[in-house]
Amino acid sequence: MAKTLKQKRHIKHLRVRSKISIGTKERPRLNVFKSNTGIYAQIINDENGTTIASASTQTLKLKGNNIKNSIKVGKAISEAAKSIGIDTVIFDRGGYIYHGKIKALAEAARKSGLKF
Repeated sequence: MAKTLKQKRHIKHLRVRSKISIGTKERPRLNVFKSNTGIYAQIINDENGTTIASASTQTLKLKGNNIKNSIKVGKAISEAAKSIGIDTVIFDRGGYIYHGKIKALAEAARKSGLKF
């Protein structure tokens, strides 16, 4: 039975999540989501089920979904994490291949001082 791309990504995301431990208060999870119009990053505490910090192309008033904007979102999420006292996270690529926009966001967050 043929599956849509969204269903395939969801299956990959579940596979990735099975290998990642849950995000805690000391080491929350950095989740990444990309759509046709933007890229989104959230720092999540899975113990409480709350989003601690977030950044996206929409909140930064950026147009387009490209690598330059992914870098800006990576820097913004790293600065948001530092401002609330978080320096180490677990990276959750959300079922996407670690390439292109996802890789650019992760490397920008690392260069800004976030450890994962």
